[in-house]
Amino acid sequence: MTSDTPLPLADALAAGTVVLDGGMSNQLESAGHDLSDELWSARLLAEQPEAITEAHLAYFEAGANVAITSSYQATFEGFDQRGIGRERAAELLALSVELAREAARRARTDRPLWVAASVGPYGAMLADGSEYKGRYGLSVAELERFHRPRLEVLAGARPDVLALETVPDADEAEALLRAVRGLGVPAWLSYTVDGDRTRAGQPLEEAFALAADADEVIAVGVNCCAPGDVDGAIRIAARVTGKPVVVYPNSGEAWDAEARTWVGRSSFTSDQVRGWQDTGARLIGGCCRVGPEAIASIARSL
Repeated sequence: MTSDTPLPLADALAAGTVVLDGGMSNQLESAGHDLSDELWSARLLAEQPEAITEAHLAYFEAGANVAITSSYQATFEGFDQRGIGRERAAELLALSVELAREAARRARTDRPLWVAASVGPYGAMLADGSEYKGRYGLSVAELERFHRPRLEVLAGARPDVLALETVPDADEAEALLRAVRGLGVPAWLSYTVDGDRTRAGQPLEEAFALAADADEVIAVGVNCCAPGDVDGAIRIAARVTGKPVVVYPNSGEAWDAEARTWVGRSSFTSDQVRGWQDTGARLIGGCCRVGPEAIASIARSL
């Protein structure tokens, strides 16, 4: 069991490297849960919350220091499409933070543990693979109005950090950075990328520069990308922002949105992790298709 009030994550990053968890969806699927619904893992917030706690616990027991909540695809709009009203949706968003906290309380470890509230991109709500494209046809102001209400709810649940993750487009990053202002909770910003560009095609130098002067942002980096794209992104993020770098790539397989399945072969290995650390990464973990065994290997390596 760990303390409910660990050292602030920003201070921990100044002292060394922190291990993130792995993919929520693959851990839930390995436990036998069907995630074919458009709400993805967020559906279990309402139907089987204990399953989410168990998934977080598996990663804590594997050696992770940070649990990323199951709110990636949880939005007021998405819940409304399933007949879940605004009040109940807000309760479920807050519950996602509490479930991760409960897992931390159950974890048999004296390591400091933190909770990161996941804030997925607008495209995650569409459930059609748009988070790997960006360019939704919405203005920065419209995207800010979409993100701010659930950010307020998640911040009110008092996570240690807000994970602005899998952001495919610099315009959406700008909207998210506006939306987190004044919430009183630090954040990290991580893009999903293709080589040295965002999925929407913007140069990473420009994309990371948006966060350079954002006091709320304690780390910048990449997630939900190929492992081979990580090294270059670390160098760019560190040089452009001067902030700690967060990286948690996929296994290396690719998501086929039409077939709703992963294709290709895994290229994620724990041998890569020490190189990422040496290059400058300070929060390191895995995203889709990276499970507790891989996180245990990362924890041992670091």
